[in-house]
Amino acid sequence: MQVRFWGTRGSMAKPGPDTIRYGGNTSCVQVTSDAGTLLVIDCGTGAHGLGQHLMKEGPKPARGHVLISHTHWDHIQGIPFFTPFFIPGNKWDFYAPKGFGESLRETLAGQMEYTYFPITPEAFGAELNYNNLSEGVFRIDDVVIRTRYLNHPALTIAFRIEVDGAVVIYACDHEPHSREAADGVGQLDGQDLAHAEFLRDADLVIHDAQYLASEYAGKVGWGHSTVEYTLQVCQSANVKQLAITHHDPLRTDDAIDQVVAKLRESITPAGAIEVFGAAEGMILDYRGTRSSIVEEDTATADQALGSREAIVLLITQDQALLEKMRQSVADEPIFLHARESASVPQTRENEPVAGLILIDGELPAGALALARAIRARPEMATTPILFLGGTEPTLGNFGEHSEWLRAPFSVEYARSRIRTWTMRGAFRWLRASIPENESERLKALRALNLVEASGDERFDRYTRLAAALFDVPYALVSIVDDERQWFKSKYGTEIEQTPRDVSFCAHAIHAPDVMVVNDALTDSRFGDNPTVVGPPNVRFYAGTPLVLPSGHAIGTLCILDDRPREFSDRDRARLADLGGLLEAELSRFAA
Repeated sequence: MQVRFWGTRGSMAKPGPDTIRYGGNTSCVQVTSDAGTLLVIDCGTGAHGLGQHLMKEGPKPARGHVLISHTHWDHIQGIPFFTPFFIPGNKWDFYAPKGFGESLRETLAGQMEYTYFPITPEAFGAELNYNNLSEGVFRIDDVVIRTRYLNHPALTIAFRIEVDGAVVIYACDHEPHSREAADGVGQLDGQDLAHAEFLRDADLVIHDAQYLASEYAGKVGWGHSTVEYTLQVCQSANVKQLAITHHDPLRTDDAIDQVVAKLRESITPAGAIEVFGAAEGMILDYRGTRSSIVEEDTATADQALGSREAIVLLITQDQALLEKMRQSVADEPIFLHARESASVPQTRENEPVAGLILIDGELPAGALALARAIRARPEMATTPILFLGGTEPTLGNFGEHSEWLRAPFSVEYARSRIRTWTMRGAFRWLRASIPENESERLKALRALNLVEASGDERFDRYTRLAAALFDVPYALVSIVDDERQWFKSKYGTEIEQTPRDVSFCAHAIHAPDVMVVNDALTDSRFGDNPTVVGPPNVRFYAGTPLVLPSGHAIGTLCILDDRPREFSDRDRARLADLGGLLEAELSRFAA
């Protein structure tokens, strides 16, 4: 693939005699695969020059894809001046991070409102399509693109581009998660370590490096990296080449030369990574032998994020902090549930599991102790935890699903981090709703007098048969009780029961017939379910509800696999037939 820089300046365009060599236009990078797939990463003022170039030398009609990292002005100001958008017959697809309830088209077109600009988006003659992005992976023709949220005051995404056997990463705009990491020394931890892993083994990383470590104290919370931090994360990730970009408007060509020279001197061992400043007009080519495999797109799936509120749980006894958090989510479709108790929070019935837990770092009982107790619960093993103030915790103890907001922090900054974490796990684990006839259903279940023990041949023969018939490693007769599911029969596992929160079968008892989940990892109801992201790593599920003569569904006959798979209509019918035989067995108990 070929990489060409059209804009490398950050925050605002700064053309002039002191920015000639590195350029004064804001962010815009062109990536073209050997097969001709055209990507435009960010559409700052540099996009004007790219548009003129494509009009003169590009194919007609033009076909391209615009990847927008975020919608701050310096990354979208070139949209109204990109000539190919005005040409009938051209076709362009936009990809950008999706916020709550926002229309991507309206967001991008906001700068073209009549009050501010004489031309509206209706003047575009090309066919324009809009795609919402979250974290995950998607494919554009021959190009595989992986995405990750960055640390910035707006919802921002990094792009890992894999094509022609090579990997190029674009990471603008991004601030170190830990303030201490800005110096580029010490050990990376928590989200900074996760960020480095996203960069792992790239041929080229184009990374925001707007500030020096010596400047950072006055820029905390502005959402940009230091050059020292950028070098450290890239070196730790075994990156081959680093192009620092998003140059500060006050940084002259000579000053950037000095920054690059200083970075090169600090590299140990010498030559371990090649570092240079991204400059307008620079062209780079990358080819290799690596291959990329994508089973299914997960970054472009529209999860209807605006259709219901996200639940955020705040644990604090500080009224000032409570008020600040209320202000931070005031303009978001977020339900902030606050509590003072430092006990492990219980999930709310009939609602999605809390997508984010905020813990006051100054809790008298101890924020870390509470976080450890939360992590000990299987259904909260991957729930993101955001520590608010206090002493910096050792985030490595809590995995990559945690972050620390060092006090003082602004309402705006808290809003951006809450939004990012909520979007990151948005509704990818949904508790099943409670049936309207729940009390009658449980009464009918109790009347069966089923013994809570497996090893009953009357039931085991059905799980053995189901496992053999469908060639799956797991088969269960699952009974959905009030707070748990327990297994009257189990094949392939020694687990006797699980919380109802994590139960697929709690969803299946609502279904009129067989419920199928082809790939749980990409399903918005189950993607972050502990049984999916952890053992037994469920990827496929099919369950037929077991309905008593009274009409109450008490559980399922279900099969599971640790790999995604298809399930035909014929397969559904066979599983339903087995379920019917099992229902006949249960009817003897009902009698």
